[in-house]
Amino acid sequence: RPDAVVGHSQGEIAAAVVAGALSLEDGARVVALRSRAITALTGRGGMVSVPLPADEVRTLLPEGVSVAAVNGPSSVVVAGDPAGLETVLASVERARPVPVDYASHSTHVEEIREEILDVLAPVSPRTASVPFFSTVDAQWADGAGLDAGYWYRNLRRTV
Repeated sequence: RPDAVVGHSQGEIAAAVVAGALSLEDGARVVALRSRAITALTGRGGMVSVPLPADEVRTLLPEGVSVAAVNGPSSVVVAGDPAGLETVLASVERARPVPVDYASHSTHVEEIREEILDVLAPVSPRTASVPFFSTVDAQWADGAGLDAGYWYRNLRRTV
């Protein structure tokens, strides 16, 4: 039994299930229906891994590209429009494309907000039995607030 859990992006769903904040059924619902909703964004965006500190990366980003995830002190993923991502790839040595054709954790996700809120409305979060650290809110959470809005923010905000 873990002393505490934390997850990264979609991994936060698994962490919520392990913490007892979501039932296994609700965790599967969030994964499957959110993943299905994001298919509406395919072909119009992407993601690129950049081996630089987040503050430095932010100064290099063209319009239409934003920081999607800060994975470590010198490990950032950016997401957004294909043309902007090409600019990042051309200007940053060792930047590498992530093999996806959509832009999670970017403004692109706002297009599917209402669908996500609708399909995840049945999710019934509960108080966690294992301490759960929210990467959405950057604080410990009791789990009761892990509703449809939370899982939308998890997909939209920077990790």
